[in-house]
Amino acid sequence: MSISTVKEYDLAKWHSVASAVQPEVRLFIDGEYVDAIEGGRFETVNPATGEVTSAVAAGTAADVDRAVASAQRAYRSGTWARMSPRERMEVLYRLADLIDARSEELCVLETLDMGKPIADVTTVDLPAVIETFQYFAECIDKVESAVTATEYDVLHYTLRQPLGVVGAISPWNYPLLMAAWKVAPALAAGNSVILKPAEQSPLSCLRLAELFVDAGGPPGVFNVVNGMGETAGKALALHDDVAKITFTGSTEVGKLILTYAGQSNMKHVGLECGGKTPQIFMEDVPDMDGAVAAAFHGIFSNMGEVCNAGSRLLVDRSIHDAFVEQFIADGRDAYVPGNPLDPETNMGPLVTVEAQQRVLRYIEAGKQEGAHLEFGGGTPEGLEAGAYVNPTLFTGVENVMKIAREEIFGPVASVIPVNGVEEAIAVANDTVYGLAAGVWTSNLDTAHRLVREIEAGVIWVNCFDEGDMTQPFGGMKQSGNAKDKCFDSLLSYTELKSAWIRHG
Repeated sequence: MSISTVKEYDLAKWHSVASAVQPEVRLFIDGEYVDAIEGGRFETVNPATGEVTSAVAAGTAADVDRAVASAQRAYRSGTWARMSPRERMEVLYRLADLIDARSEELCVLETLDMGKPIADVTTVDLPAVIETFQYFAECIDKVESAVTATEYDVLHYTLRQPLGVVGAISPWNYPLLMAAWKVAPALAAGNSVILKPAEQSPLSCLRLAELFVDAGGPPGVFNVVNGMGETAGKALALHDDVAKITFTGSTEVGKLILTYAGQSNMKHVGLECGGKTPQIFMEDVPDMDGAVAAAFHGIFSNMGEVCNAGSRLLVDRSIHDAFVEQFIADGRDAYVPGNPLDPETNMGPLVTVEAQQRVLRYIEAGKQEGAHLEFGGGTPEGLEAGAYVNPTLFTGVENVMKIAREEIFGPVASVIPVNGVEEAIAVANDTVYGLAAGVWTSNLDTAHRLVREIEAGVIWVNCFDEGDMTQPFGGMKQSGNAKDKCFDSLLSYTELKSAWIRHG
């Protein structure tokens, strides 16, 4: 079933699909599913119901060793790394087609694993996964070498070669898409890959590796090792035969990844970590309706479980009251928690009960520190079995408060009043994070100044969370150092080599 077909499914159809799906739970190494060497298992839980979805093989350091050895053999053999660019392109194109053909299963696995509303998966996530593999397939034969101007008797040229074996650790909030952002450019560059998906949502990623082989990818080039971060993830980051580790997740773990790279082979490290994104609304906001909509969509979509969620709303005092009034009127009921398998639902549960309780503790901290709870702040009635949190708005927030400084990773918005451009810049930059920002103004000079002075890797002006595959996505400061999507992402999985040849 293609994505265009499954978009039309109703609740009854999705329940039927969910009851019939049989997820693969083993590891995928050297082109086939295998059990974990030590035989361990961990449970994945449907956060909408609290029911166990499956018992998944728990990979350990021994399984990482096995996967790296397989990837290394495949890389050394050249079956993928030295495959002609056009042939590699065709494999990734076929993979994109197979993802589309298997969209029914992949969509329902995403929803059962982490509670994402099925409508989001069918209209946003899976189409973006397909586009990601198509885009990086198109990039493969665009990687060029260069000949420089040198002295008469010398030929100097540079070339890019794959790094070798790449370890990728992906998050649970966009299970398949964030994996694709790492796997697709790494494969396109000619590397072999070991993917360690988040333990909360590994099921769709296992199918992705299988589809790569079905598309004609050589066995061993793409492996998946499920497991805990502190065991399988750590082993991957410490492995001396892994040339690069790419990670999306918390800043705390990102720092550990850097440490592991230093303790082992000084491997390349690409990090996309936390965020505390400001959206800045100046007094000359060009479209109040659009700005307010961007504000509540920017924090409530995907249950607020987004690295670049616009959680800090910096509103000029001159428009503060009107902005808050409209946010309450338009945003209070814009997202209604419900059954994520229902295509009418636009807010599912948080990924785990632990995540739910963490967000609820932040809400309590906001109230205790003196912020005003405008709406939300608890769990929805009738959904107590799941890990749900109501969309929440605080006003009267100061940037020193816990809810303004720490990444909540839930549907909690904080309105912070500011006086003019100077204070907006100061408050926006008063954070350890620097992933993204939004700017709303009618003044082009103000817009350009904010773009230059805000310390963030991605800045949207008079819109929020837009873009395409040409847009580098990644931050600065403690939000990390990597750029996903874009052509430069592919280049980051290559080594630049220089050849200096003297004649005669």
